[in-house]
Formats: sequence, C-alpha cells, structure tokens
Amino acid sequence: MNLQCTTSIQSRETASRPPWLGLSVLLLAGFVTIFDLFVVNVAIPSLQTQLGASLSQIGFIVAGYELAFGVMLITGGRLGDLFGRRRLFMVGMAGFTAASVLCGVAPHADFLIGARVLQGLAAALLFPQVYASIRVGFSGEHSRRAFGFLGMTLGLAAIAGQVLGGWMVHANLFGFGWRSIFLINLPIGLLALAAARWIPESHAPERQSLDWSGLVLVSFGLSFLFVPMMEGPGQGWPVWCWWALAAGVTLLVLFYRQQERKRLAGVSPLVNMHLLRQYHFGLGSALVLLVYSTSSSFFLCFALLVQTGLGLDPFAAGSLFAPCSVGFVLASLAAPKWVTRWGTKAITGGAWVYAMSIGVLILQVQSAEGRLEPSALIPVLIVVGLGQGLIMTPLLNLVLGFVDEALAGMASGVISTVQQIGAALGVAVVGVLFAVQLDASDEGTIANQYTEAFVTGMHYNLGAALLACVLLMLLARGSRALP
Repeated sequence: MNLQCTTSIQSRETASRPPWLGLSVLLLAGFVTIFDLFVVNVAIPSLQTQLGASLSQIGFIVAGYELAFGVMLITGGRLGDLFGRRRLFMVGMAGFTAASVLCGVAPHADFLIGARVLQGLAAALLFPQVYASIRVGFSGEHSRRAFGFLGMTLGLAAIAGQVLGGWMVHANLFGFGWRSIFLINLPIGLLALAAARWIPESHAPERQSLDWSGLVLVSFGLSFLFVPMMEGPGQGWPVWCWWALAAGVTLLVLFYRQQERKRLAGVSPLVNMHLLRQYHFGLGSALVLLVYSTSSSFFLCFALLVQTGLGLDPFAAGSLFAPCSVGFVLASLAAPKWVTRWGTKAITGGAWVYAMSIGVLILQVQSAEGRLEPSALIPVLIVVGLGQGLIMTPLLNLVLGFVDEALAGMASGVISTVQQIGAALGVAVVGVLFAVQLDASDEGTIANQYTEAFVTGMHYNLGAALLACVLLMLLARGSRALP
C-alpha cells in the first residue's frame, strides 16, 4: 500500500516536471538501435568484397540482429521493471556500444555475425526502457508530444541509416570504410551513458519473476528454424538442416505448452498464449508478422540489386532509399488522422496501395531486363514508402486496441517481438529465393542475374502483402467494434 502511494506521488511529481532532458537521451538511444537496423544494407557490397561474405552470411548479418532483438525484447522489458529502467538503459547502452565496436573491428564475416547478435541482444535490453521511461515520465499532452518525438526520431533513423550510412561508407571516413557505420556508435554511446543521469529512475509497482526456461526454449526454437533456412540453399540442404528444422518446431511446441502450464498455474509466463488464441489479437499478430516480414527483406533485395547488380556506390544507393523513407514518414504522420476519419478502411486501403506498388516495382524491374536506370524507380519507391506508412503505423495501434488494458503491457511486448521475428523471417525466406535464383542464372550479365533474383525474391513480398490485405478485410468483417 505504501509502495503504491509512493509510486502515485512520484508519478504526479514527474508529470508536473516532465524530464525533457532525459527524453533527449532516450531519443538518442532509440535512434541508434533503429539506425543499426537499416544501415547495414548500404554496406553489403563492401562486406562481400572485404570480408568475403556469402549471401547466406549477409542474411545472418542482417537477420541476426533482428532475431536477437526480437527474442529478448520481452525479457529486456521485464528486467527494466525489476531492476530499474535507467539502470537497464545504462547496461543496454554499454553492451550496445561494446558490441558495435566488435562489429567495427570484425576480422571476418562469422565474427561480424556473432557481434551483430550481441548487438541485437543489447538493443533488446535498451529499447524497452525507452518506451517504458517515456510512459511513466510523461502524461497527458506531454505524453503525446514525447511519443510523437519518438516516432519522428525512429523515422529519421530509418532514413539516416540509408543516406547517412551510405555517405559514410562511400566517403571512407578516416579510412574505416564500412566499419565507420558501427564505430560511430562509440562516441554516441559514451555520450548517452554520461547523460543517462537525466533519465529518472523507475520500477514497476509489481515486480514479476523472469521465465528463464521459457526464454531458452523460444530462443533455441527460433534459432533452429532460421539457421537452416539461411544455410540450407548454399549447402544443398544437407541432412542436418532438416533435423534442425524438426528440432526448432519441437522446441516451439514445448515452449507453447510450458507457457500454458505457467498461465494455468497462476504464474506469470513470458508470453500469455491466451492472447494469441483470441481471434482478433491472433489475426492481428499474423498481420504484423506478414507486413514486417516485407520491410527488411525489401531493403536487402534492393541493396543487392542496385549495388552489387547495377554497380551503384553506397551513397547513391542510400539516396535511392531516401524517397521511400520520406514517403513512409509522411504517410505515418497522416495515417492516424485518416484512421480516425475512415477507420479500418484506411488501413486496408494502405495495404492495397502497398501491395500494388510492390507489383508495379516488380514489373518495372523485370521489363528493364538488366538495363534498368535506377532513378526511374524513384516514383514507385515513394509509393512503396507511402503504402508502408499507411499500414505499419496504425496497424500496431489497431491490434493492441483489441486487448484489455490489464494485458496491454504483455500485448505490446508480444507485438514488438513479432515485428522483429517477422523481419528476420522475411530476410530468411527472401534470402533463400534470391540465392536459388542466382544459382540458377549462371548466364548473362551480373545486372541480369541480380535483376532476376530481385524479381524472384520480391514475389514473396507481393504474396505477403496481398495476404495481409485479405486478413485485414477478415479482421474488419469479424469485429463489430471496427468501422
């Protein structure tokens, strides 16, 4: 009772004096975690040339960060609730900075993959504290402004990852080349650690225990699924790949049953499986998985096409990404107003715009037959970004709106995890399609081979986007509460 009163008093005091200086530090942390999610795409040709990275290793470098990030997100949030959000922020930032340095000094591709996994694990400790600290440190109009600044920052981080990152690689700053995109996190991390005192410390009123056995089951289960998907095509699908896939499915089934036993026993599980069995939340989670599986995979395919296939330098390639990112930010700002006015129809319309723009992009690249002028893609790339912004930004609010307020924290953690796992899944599936097509097209120019591989890989994105349109219509039809 005393703890609740103290927490209430602290909340009122914090609400009256919002920690705006602390917010600037939190935004910096959010920026670098998303920046590092996107920036690696512009360095792909350099990684292939200087580290001899294969296509499957490139997939691991991209997806390893996303998978580790996704798997540890819920645990990272729980640790912040238990030990203090500012404390976990500092632990996560220190780990992220150290892992970034390891990425920057990587002597070979396998070392870089391991460092990227460590970077993702540290990001998972860091990122939940950003959301949680804003949630408890701001209220009312201040909260809306703070989360608005966060959304803008994350959007700018995606753009900077392509454009600024491309410039850094192309400019070969201090002779570091691609390594500069990771080493830049060292001064940023040190600055954030020094300024972390401006972030007010906070804990959850009720500190729940951690489900380490569940974390181990889901981590190994997902790893056993993703590793053979990325390694299998390059090795001709050896027997170990099939055993690993079977083991992954088995571990995930065990994870589901273990989580259910905990829930029925009244013990807080890592993931409340009852949430996923609810029609609207389960369908919404599948939608999030599908939609976010098309994002990272698209940037990976496009980077391979325009840099390795068409020979653009990193800065020129990153500049091509910029119109797509600008379209995303503009649509993200407009989407909430449109959803308020037209309801779920606005999200469904955005999904159709997204799917059709992917189809047009495929046709445009395919018809050029290796003689593609990259700048000719800018109009359709803007529409792709608009479609992403119209569906991705409001979709999360829509899905979380189906959950009772008491389970909102758990649901947010589940959806954040699904986002990252979906991104890793998309990279894995598209990487398989891309690699298979490259192996099958030995004849013709490099531009022709990568054009065909891009078209093949993007067929997954088109199919996922079309399926998302269908699921959105089912979601709207099945809920009376939706307009």
